Amino acid sequence: MKQVVPGVVFIEGRDEFIPDAHMYVIGEPESGDLSIIDAGLMGKEKYKVDSIRESGIDLSHIKRVIMTHTHLDHIGCLPEILKALPEAELWVHAAEAEPMEKGDERVIYGMDMFESMCRAQYGIRPGAFKLAVDRKLSGGETLEMGGMTWEVLHIPGHSPGSIALYCPARRILIPGDVVYADYAIGRFDLHGASGPQHRESLFRLAELDVDILLPGHNRIMTDVPAGYIRETARQWEAYLT
Repeated sequence: MKQVVPGVVFIEGRDEFIPDAHMYVIGEPESGDLSIIDAGLMGKEKYKVDSIRESGIDLSHIKRVIMTHTHLDHIGCLPEILKALPEAELWVHAAEAEPMEKGDERVIYGMDMFESMCRAQYGIRPGAFKLAVDRKLSGGETLEMGGMTWEVLHIPGHSPGSIALYCPARRILIPGDVVYADYAIGRFDLHGASGPQHRESLFRLAELDVDILLPGHNRIMTDVPAGYIRETARQWEAYLT
């Protein structure tokens, strides 16, 4: 757990059998209007909630959980997180919120083989992630939250409802699994994924001024070189056809 900049707390994922997504808490602490970005893997809820408390954050000040997308490594402990935050709303892009609410778990597991493996490994019951969504995002929203302004960008490719959150004033980008540090990107062979859409999303993100990159996995970048996302897109472009 660390403060990246005032208004952004980073709770690092703890990988095991499969990766555990990072969690971010955004919003000025004194605002009483904080947001969690992504939850993480099954069994990580105590670590994540304890980390929030240890950072001095009052759980009652967390008003919403925003998912960059609903893959298992990001949503696995979400039901437990929401139980710990009974006042918090759940916000998800409509392209994944709607199937999730209907119990279509392809947006969770991505492929049948992975679903079977995870059900056996973790004892996950069918319907565990059939959750009600309080706000369905579409992309293009400007969110005034916790004394900060964040733009919602719909960036499909890794998944149909992937979103990024971008703070123009501080040049902070939270892109989920669409782009990482070290010129890496998320996979694009799962249910609802698309290489060409991933390419378009990368080049869209490349238009932004980004100093701080806070991806869903691996290391964070607090001094992003100029042109980094565009160079990443170019390196992967031939594979995203």
